[in-house]
Amino acid sequence: MASAYTPGLKVTRSTRIRKIRRLPLLGDVLVEKGARVEAHDLVAKTMLPGEPTTINVAQRFNYDVSMREEIERLKELMLVKEGDLIKEGELIAEKPGFLGLSMFATKVTSPVTGVIDILSEITGQLIIRKPPVPIEMEAYIPGKVIEVIPEEGVIIESQAALVQGIFGVGGERYGEIKVVVDSPSDVLSADIIDESCKDKIVVGGSLVTLDALKKAGEVGATGVVAGGIVDTDLIEYLGYDIGVAITGTEDIPITVILTEGFGEIRMADKTFNMLNDLAGQMASINGATQIRAGVMRPELIVENPGEEISQDDTIDANGMGDGTLIRIIRAPYFGKIATVESLPPELQAVESETMVRVLFAKLEDGTVVRVPRANVELIEE
Repeated sequence: MASAYTPGLKVTRSTRIRKIRRLPLLGDVLVEKGARVEAHDLVAKTMLPGEPTTINVAQRFNYDVSMREEIERLKELMLVKEGDLIKEGELIAEKPGFLGLSMFATKVTSPVTGVIDILSEITGQLIIRKPPVPIEMEAYIPGKVIEVIPEEGVIIESQAALVQGIFGVGGERYGEIKVVVDSPSDVLSADIIDESCKDKIVVGGSLVTLDALKKAGEVGATGVVAGGIVDTDLIEYLGYDIGVAITGTEDIPITVILTEGFGEIRMADKTFNMLNDLAGQMASINGATQIRAGVMRPELIVENPGEEISQDDTIDANGMGDGTLIRIIRAPYFGKIATVESLPPELQAVESETMVRVLFAKLEDGTVVRVPRANVELIEE
């Protein structure tokens, strides 16, 4: 039987998950190797240098920075030195006025609160750095610290149920899973969402509407999981077209995961049934997505230590073969669930006239279509 390997989209009740929690700058690690952590626990922290503000003091005093003596005069007029704390509106430098009269003096005050960083002897510019910004790294998932990376972060391991989506927006959040529809075909509309969804990850069926997203944010939900969304609704909700960039940093009140694609697409039965079984449990959710190099999938994670890890937890060397469950991730069948009918070994021409390896896939309605192998991904058990 022919077989091939392709990246997979994992939906499993129990797998071993490892997360590297690394600071953007060197800092302090707050936990030890072997420690048990919960999702909200702080594991590391650091201070991000404050934003610099530049003031052209030489220009304010009409000094020529090309002349060394004028730079020296400028330094004599400074009332602060490097490392000094200064508040917004405080005097930085003062040049005496005509005949020493204070009413004609030229004064420079600080536009911000911060620390005097440096006065450039080349440009005559003074840099004030705003107060540093604290950066705190949470565990994100409950589990065990299996490795400490000195001054950088930790690696956390957890046995958990995992649902990966095909696309998402919004960053890391936490909440209790709440399934609000009866079947994977049901539309998640605004009228289904109420105050009981506060702090919950709301699970719908085939589609989440624009009004439902807005309502979820208004009642204080932390996340929404559904089969699909109309692309124009997502653009209107975000206020811009996200293109092909990495998602996950959007300024929105909820995290959204689409398990199937764009449009109204019935959520896969396996995914819906598993989320139903996990209802009422706390989950970690992250919508960060990158489709191209360095694939990153949106995810929902629920710690599940009592469940035996599946023997099919990792893909073997054969990977994909006849009968394998797959999802098509490119038009015109984007988001469709199918099974592999056959894997012809020879290269075949596609619409772009490029010669590529293809497969024949049977869609859920029984239709068999030809698809480039690069346009599908496994739905892992």
